[in-house]
Amino acid sequence: MTAAARPAGLTEPVEPVGRGWTASLSLANGAIWVGWYGPIQLLLALQAAELAPAGTSKESVLAWVTGLGAAVSLVANPLFGALSDRTTSRFGRRTPWILAGVLGGAAALALLAGARTVPVMALGWCLVQLTLNAAFAAVTAAVPDRVPRDQRGAVGGRLGAAQILGVVVGTGLATLAGGVTAGYLACAAFTVLATAPYLLLHKDPVLAAADRPAFTWRSFLAGFWIGPRRHPDLAWAWLTRFLINLGNALALLYLLYYLRDVLHRSDPDGGVLILTAVNGVTLLGTVVVGGIWSDRAGRRQPFVLWSGVIMAVATALLAGWQTWTGALCAAALLGVGFGVFTAVDFALMTQVLPAAAHRGKDLGVINIANSLPQVAAPALAAPIVSHLGGYRVLYLAAAGIGLLGALLVRRIRSVP
Repeated sequence: MTAAARPAGLTEPVEPVGRGWTASLSLANGAIWVGWYGPIQLLLALQAAELAPAGTSKESVLAWVTGLGAAVSLVANPLFGALSDRTTSRFGRRTPWILAGVLGGAAALALLAGARTVPVMALGWCLVQLTLNAAFAAVTAAVPDRVPRDQRGAVGGRLGAAQILGVVVGTGLATLAGGVTAGYLACAAFTVLATAPYLLLHKDPVLAAADRPAFTWRSFLAGFWIGPRRHPDLAWAWLTRFLINLGNALALLYLLYYLRDVLHRSDPDGGVLILTAVNGVTLLGTVVVGGIWSDRAGRRQPFVLWSGVIMAVATALLAGWQTWTGALCAAALLGVGFGVFTAVDFALMTQVLPAAAHRGKDLGVINIANSLPQVAAPALAAPIVSHLGGYRVLYLAAAGIGLLGALLVRRIRSVP
């Protein structure tokens, strides 16, 4: 089949997308992050403190629950990405999975709202990760399906802005809803309602059954391994994303406990909301600008490198300047760095994908670099905080890991 004869979504797009499409996809993306980060930033920590059995620390409960959920996301994201690649619904490849994912996510958040034991809490969070990753895999794959390469930095920036707004809105809903149960239900409702404009207003390219590759279990399962020797740039890009996200996850995981136990804030819940808002303001100030600047410069690597350096400096501040002022400065710098990184690294990733026919699966594998740190971070952070030097050592380790990731972006050859 010639490139001209291939269906939309299986070739490199050339027509720029409009503001309406970008805005509604960004809103859907932000809705998914509300469903994730209302719990991650506050609700899971509060629930862990309430439900931890006698003799078990709240940190251990939180680590186990978030680790199990992240393990589910490791499988869910590439799996649903691969399934969406093969979907021949008349509503398109991606739309059915976005709809099913957000409805399932809302139901799982409602289950969490009623959890009264740690096992039910863990089950609810695993289901949240399973369902919202189905939606997220489809949202992510819609970008290389529809957006030309020289527009992806700008679109990635707007998706990144929606992501941090989702974190802020999720944290705000969790804080202001009036309790853990109400917080989960508020996040569930927002996730569904904010996804509706994209689902109702925009059509997804349809894959004809004749254009779907023949299926065998062997080829399907083998497709999840993308050999680093065959695709070295993708491997280095994946490792860069993984290490920078791991450093960021280590910095954020115990933020509530850091404010309560190290800085002795009288209102640690409110402190988390303030730091999240500060981080969000600076991130919003750089995420769209960074993406557009990268598009115009025609380069990705320098933006990823220096954003990672800034994030490492910010994380080191939490180790060396353990005051409320230091935390505010660190939150602001983290926002600056993560804003640029979010927009430009996403654009870079879409440019090292091996083939258009399985973008959803490949992006799902790439997104493991987002979710695997959520598994690794609790496993690393809990023993560091409890036995290996406390929060100062934790944040120094996070800074070093993030800096290494930033430096490795220089190994990529196909994208300047």
